[in-house]
Amino acid sequence: MKNLAIIPARAGSKRIPKKNIKHFLGKPIIAYSIENALNSGLFDEVMVSTDSAEVANIAKKYGAKVPFLRSEKTSDDYVGLFEVLAEVITDYKKNNIIFDNFCMILATAPFINKEMIQQTYHKLIEEDYDTVFPVVRFSYPIFRALKIEENKINMIWPDNLKKRSQDLPAAFHDAGLFYWGKVEEVLRKKTLFTDNSFGYEIPEKIAQDIDTEDDWEIAEIKYNILKTQEKKVF
Repeated sequence: MKNLAIIPARAGSKRIPKKNIKHFLGKPIIAYSIENALNSGLFDEVMVSTDSAEVANIAKKYGAKVPFLRSEKTSDDYVGLFEVLAEVITDYKKNNIIFDNFCMILATAPFINKEMIQQTYHKLIEEDYDTVFPVVRFSYPIFRALKIEENKINMIWPDNLKKRSQDLPAAFHDAGLFYWGKVEEVLRKKTLFTDNSFGYEIPEKIAQDIDTEDDWEIAEIKYNILKTQEKKVF
């Protein structure tokens, strides 16, 4: 089977200018995604989908391919990952290149490693899922969530008021790191979140949204702590 790693990295970013190529502890943050994809040994091609010549040049420097630039249609703020995937697969097909599986790896995912990519791939293939992606458990039971209406606070689900936390179902959120998928199934169902998806649970310490400058600083602090812990172990 042929596997394709896709790293979406358009140029526009309003809250963190040039976010996808901003230096994260010494090198462009996109470099972490490229290097981990290459080191996994799973991909026939690791490509970056971008609308920027600057991003393309940096991506190539770290070993990725940029066989074509992203279209204007898939370069605005409202385009989702599925649309990017569909365009990339279509462009490859125009050159008679067909892939069976893809892994959409976000450009701002320095916490991933090759083992995580490998383990989720084996889950996809061996247990025949359409897609597999990392998820994180909510640290507090969301079923006891509160809402504020007309300056008063109430529970969203009042029936859960007297239930013990351990009796409520666990809830998870998308870690926003990467998405493995089977090309034909995902294109047919037109979504990365199909009725046959699996959530691969990871600890909260290796998940971090990077949408603001504060997020960026927190991510660097967490990354340094994790690397220090790894050195102590080995």
